[in-house]
Amino acid sequence: MDDTGFPMVDVTEVRALADHRLHLRFSTGEEGEISVAPLIETGGPMVEPLRDETEFARVFLELGVPAWPNGFDLDAIALYMDMRDRGLLARSAA
Repeated sequence: MDDTGFPMVDVTEVRALADHRLHLRFSTGEEGEISVAPLIETGGPMVEPLRDETEFARVFLELGVPAWPNGFDLDAIALYMDMRDRGLLARSAA
């Protein structure tokens, strides 16, 4: 963690799963799955294309964050803290 109390983490691996879920591995060595369906359901011009599972599956890493070709991305630190606080992370076996 830095002096602001936020862990400085990057996503090192991302994989789209069914039902608008992501499998994420972080630079801490922890990994887990999270649903971003609630975010997509809120709607808006940036997330609207991601309702289509084929478009959602086009996720890639850009500068350590999950991103999509339309320019939408998710903050790695916020994802990590949410997943950590909800008990969704485990140490990678590898």
